[in-house]
Amino acid sequence: MRVEVDRDRCEGNAVCMGLAPELFDLDDDDYAVVKSDPVPAEQEELAERAIAECPRAALARKD
Repeated sequence: MRVEVDRDRCEGNAVCMGLAPELFDLDDDDYAVVKSDPVPAEQEELAERAIAECPRAALARKD
């Protein structure tokens, strides 16, 4: 699975980083970035949780 960040929606709340710091980081402009592309199979559940809990719905699953 792959995760895409919609930079128009992202506010840099870092909820994704708090849930899955090994998968997400913030860039210099405080937008979320995906560190692992594709997401390792053993971390897909964390990625799905980050997608579901993003307060701005800025993360989306891309298969």
